Amino acid sequence: MTQREDRNSGSTMSTGAPAASDRNSLSIGPDGPIVLHDVHFLEQMAHFNREKVPERQPHAKGGGAFGIFETTEDVSRYTKAALFQKGVTTEMLARFSTVAGEMGSPDTWRDVRGFALKFYTDEGNYDLVGNNTPIFFVRDPMKFPHFIRSQKRLPDSGLRDNHMQWDFWTSNPESAHQVTYLMGERGLPRTWRHMNGYGSHTYMWINAEGERFWVKYHFHTQQGMAFFSNEEASAMSGADADFHRRDLFEAIKRGEYPRWTLSVQIMPYAEAKTYRINPFDLTKTWPHADYPLIKVGTMTLNRNPENFFAQIEQAAFSPGNTVPGIGLSPDKMLLGRAFAYNDAQRNRIGTNFHQLPVNQPKVPVNTYMFDGQMTYHHSGNAPVYVPNSGGRPWADNTGPADDGWEADGEMVRSAYTLRSNDDDFGQPGILVRKVFNDEQRARLIEQVAGSLGGVREPVLSRAFEYWKNIDAEVGTAIENKVRAGSASKPAEGMGEG
Repeated sequence: MTQREDRNSGSTMSTGAPAASDRNSLSIGPDGPIVLHDVHFLEQMAHFNREKVPERQPHAKGGGAFGIFETTEDVSRYTKAALFQKGVTTEMLARFSTVAGEMGSPDTWRDVRGFALKFYTDEGNYDLVGNNTPIFFVRDPMKFPHFIRSQKRLPDSGLRDNHMQWDFWTSNPESAHQVTYLMGERGLPRTWRHMNGYGSHTYMWINAEGERFWVKYHFHTQQGMAFFSNEEASAMSGADADFHRRDLFEAIKRGEYPRWTLSVQIMPYAEAKTYRINPFDLTKTWPHADYPLIKVGTMTLNRNPENFFAQIEQAAFSPGNTVPGIGLSPDKMLLGRAFAYNDAQRNRIGTNFHQLPVNQPKVPVNTYMFDGQMTYHHSGNAPVYVPNSGGRPWADNTGPADDGWEADGEMVRSAYTLRSNDDDFGQPGILVRKVFNDEQRARLIEQVAGSLGGVREPVLSRAFEYWKNIDAEVGTAIENKVRAGSASKPAEGMGEG
């Protein structure tokens, strides 16, 4: 028996060395930050970012517009960020998208919608990159490439496939909350103007006194939420594959500027340690009864792009782009994305993507990033190193970071530490029983049953159990409909082969 044959049958790194884990990244304690020397995670994510050229890997199909954000309320007790001071108006860019569809896919397929915002503040660019749902499918970035691949296409036929989608979802019960949203109305928004947007992750806000708070962002559409039925969405995908892009562009052209109200949930810094739900788990929401919405201001989109490629397709967003008064959190998905998004843009549109006009901040830049493809802005003959004696300034802050948090513990590969309300099926069960009405539950059952067409054992039985864990009655109804073969065809897109 060779040395390789004698190994554990797990995966390897590209070097052939055994991979430590394909499910959990390396962090300081279960709730701590991801460490840079998790080489396997960095290798997986860096390779994933380069799988497709040149369109975006997820969120390939989309559109957007420019506008303004006006802070109408005083939230200075929570953050010193300049754009969130009462009376401040900030130029911005919004891009909406589908997650799984390629560049040529119809806008109206069933899918989660991206909701990406770039604020051109007087402290630098701030990006808020979220979705039209407040949660996501997975809680650890190690799983993200696997999730996206499971929603794309089979390696042999090049076709999308229900079986591999449900194989991934049912093998990762943490997906239940987002899948319930996806299979409900929010999977088919009527227009981008008629859907909400969420930061989804937990972020940090820091006030002028250095006090820290945890925050979640909610953008509620002032147009009212509206949705397609499966039949309407399928018909529109054939009639106008670019319906959402066209709707936004033409509405703004008519002067019907869409608006959203930004509200936030605020959690005092210390409460995160003992709250019954892990507040950094991207698959969970914070109950509004515990942390009610606090209004911040209004986002208005009032200007169409002059050139779609230059201003929308080349727009680059990253949740790692923050400004003073706003920081990240121990959310593992957020920390992974803070690396992955800018790295993906370096591959997609070039090393100096940040120098493109749509990505340039409105304030002067003094960066020691040097040369590279398509260098446009440069520092002349100024020193390109630090420290230097040539009079070019550099940063040299020491001590605790204003936007940091305490972390202590062993380096482990582990899911988050479970708390009293941290099961995977509790929140989607509440969504089904207490938020959905009878008509919405009936449509959910029909949609899920239809999306299980072509799913084979043992995944099919796992799917039935998955939904029974969310809600016993709904799960049984789904199983009965599939067994009876009476499910109607669902809308195309995610959840349909």
